[in-house]
Amino acid sequence: MTDAYIFDAIRTPRGRGRKDGTLHEVTSVALSAGVLQALAARNNLGAAEIEDVIWGCVTAVGEQGGNIARAAVLAAGWDERIPGLHINRFCASGLEAVNLAAAQIRAGVGELYVAGGVEMMGRVPMGSDGFPMAVDPMLAFKGHFVPQGIAADLIATEFGFSRTDVDAYAVESQARAATAVAEGRLDRSLVPVTDANGIEILARDEHPRPGTDMQALGALKPAFRELGEVMPGFDAVALMKYPHLERIHHVHHAGNSSGIVDGAAAVLVGSRAAGERLGLTPRARVVSTARVGTDPTIMLTGPVPATEKALKAAGMAIGDIDLIEVNEAFSSIVLRFLQAFDADPARVNVNGGAIAYGHPLGATGAMILGTLLDELERTGQGTGLATLCVASGMGATTVIERV
Repeated sequence: MTDAYIFDAIRTPRGRGRKDGTLHEVTSVALSAGVLQALAARNNLGAAEIEDVIWGCVTAVGEQGGNIARAAVLAAGWDERIPGLHINRFCASGLEAVNLAAAQIRAGVGELYVAGGVEMMGRVPMGSDGFPMAVDPMLAFKGHFVPQGIAADLIATEFGFSRTDVDAYAVESQARAATAVAEGRLDRSLVPVTDANGIEILARDEHPRPGTDMQALGALKPAFRELGEVMPGFDAVALMKYPHLERIHHVHHAGNSSGIVDGAAAVLVGSRAAGERLGLTPRARVVSTARVGTDPTIMLTGPVPATEKALKAAGMAIGDIDLIEVNEAFSSIVLRFLQAFDADPARVNVNGGAIAYGHPLGATGAMILGTLLDELERTGQGTGLATLCVASGMGATTVIERV
């Protein structure tokens, strides 16, 4: 079996996913094309060397509809013989794009891939493409569907995380992000977004709120209480699945949940032979990957079984992993991961996460993989793990080893 290596990983800054966000006037295709061009320029790539572009995008409607991967290839001015594959595993789409590329390289199907993703949440609102689990009455009833915010509060209730716990985690995420930005820890992977004339539009993430404290978060009302307790009363639906709980404690709000942002990311994955032929230096080896399905009601517990599966495939234990990135969709997801593995918080999300930076759905998995690799190199450590929870009850994990 051929090993798959990561040669480079880049991302755009994350812009606020609103009409007043700096990236709001940039289309999804244009942002994707810019990342592809930047990756090719950084690595002196002839586009014809690339077997395929695999691109994650969750809300595939309007300008993000059709096959956005192929659209990005053409918009970037790359060789028309390069195809494009659009995939959607909700929040893990960007990571699954990398995992799929690595699997094909291992199988001998091509030697060099570009994988990543995009999401312009300010231009294409989350959920605007429809969601059968929510809108199909038969499926919603059968699966005890509840929105993600209710699921996050259900996790906090089921596993014993208080409002203080989730707020304290969010404060720490913001503090770590502030340190990372100030020290330039994220700079290697960050490529500015420019317009058609080469004028810089955005060079830094604009969602972090340095200085966030417990007092500020304590003033925020739980975001999902009314949705759960009043109309349409999703708490009752969740408690049908979890009858041992007396009630759901609503602890999440905008300050301890991931931010809505715009962004794109790309990872260059290939075989060692391709790297030697093209003068590319491998930065990491993909050790193992995993994906799982989980209970669709509590929905966001996938990082735990997906990580267990990836570690088993790698012949490793959690203690063998130097650094870990767990996507901060909500505070309770990371707290549950730490609890399940008795993991050292000092090794998890050391530069902050999506609570501070935001979560551009289709791109986030590729982004956190790049952040993980940068931090392994900065600190001289060897092994890393990236994992995400996934809507509808799934999870995905990737283990890498620095070269």
